[in-house]
Amino acid sequence: MQCDHFDAGRCRSCTLIGVPYDKQLADKERRVAEVLAPVAPALLWVDPARSPSSHYRNKAKLVVGGTAGKPTLGILDHRGRGIDLRDCGLYEPGLAATFGALHDLVARLGLEPYDVPARRGELKYLLVTHSPAGEQLVRFVLRSQRHLDAVRAAIPALLDELPSVRVVTANLHPEHKAVLEGDTEIALTPQTTLPMTVGDVTLRLGPRSFFQTNTTVAAALYRQARDWVDAAAPTVVWDLYCGVGGFALHAAAPGRTVVGVETSADAVAAARGAVAAAPDAGYVEFVVGDATTTTVEPAPDLVVVNPPRRGIGPDLAAWLDASPAGHVIYSSCNVVTLARDLAAMPSLRAVTGRVFDMFPQTPHTEVMVLLQRTATPS
Repeated sequence: MQCDHFDAGRCRSCTLIGVPYDKQLADKERRVAEVLAPVAPALLWVDPARSPSSHYRNKAKLVVGGTAGKPTLGILDHRGRGIDLRDCGLYEPGLAATFGALHDLVARLGLEPYDVPARRGELKYLLVTHSPAGEQLVRFVLRSQRHLDAVRAAIPALLDELPSVRVVTANLHPEHKAVLEGDTEIALTPQTTLPMTVGDVTLRLGPRSFFQTNTTVAAALYRQARDWVDAAAPTVVWDLYCGVGGFALHAAAPGRTVVGVETSADAVAAARGAVAAAPDAGYVEFVVGDATTTTVEPAPDLVVVNPPRRGIGPDLAAWLDASPAGHVIYSSCNVVTLARDLAAMPSLRAVTGRVFDMFPQTPHTEVMVLLQRTATPS
């Protein structure tokens, strides 16, 4: 992959851009295996899930910079000035095709981009998610409600120009913090969730829902998890940190009970909506709760965990180690915390692992392992 922005020093995010893709992937596999070897010496590795080396991102987190009449959509440089990255080679083509109309809309609205060093301005980010069906969810991250009516009034024209946009919201983010969003979300369209079809499962993404950035590799991740679940043939599956239900819905099958646990009420509502639209999924239930402390019934034969970078931590690891579950599937975005958590579950042996390359051109690595119980809980 070649990038003029990288070559000119305007954006250095793709730190592996000069490394051939096969070598990137081999290096990632080697590092993951080295980190896990002390706690999983007999781990059998499946061939990694490859990604397109470019045009793989299904979402854009565009910092709005520049001026009210001439905005930039991309990132900020070290001095807080906007760098326009609408032509970044990582975005899916259908996603990138929306940027021109969105840029022109921002320019017409005349909203002052948020100036980070000066701590003034109104429009902070445009967040855009693209589905395999070619539809989009667009979020305007604003500092206040001051220009909300102007944004709302512009939505019909935006939908005329971009009929593939299904969901538009305004997120209010008044604080000067290095986070993407605030606590208040205001719907600007009647539809509030974006259907995201992955394989034969259609998820429902709300504005604040987490979904993997690489749809191709996410599909491989869910297929692998489904294969491992089906091979284990559990009667009851728990999906902890379930988000919008990706693992849970792929694990669902006739005669099987699947329960998902997630702290986000919005994500649980979206997951329940996906179940309602899939009457043949079997018995699938989603509950709002903390994955590390919530106990649901019935007890699981298999547990899927997909925690954030901090991992599952000692309490949940101890519970899983002593639980009745015969298998655990652990999907991790941080191999260091994965290794720590595996060491805390001596009754569960990591038997199979696979690397999923969600972010080519970067060192970031996702890995999923299948654990099998080797000792009966006391």
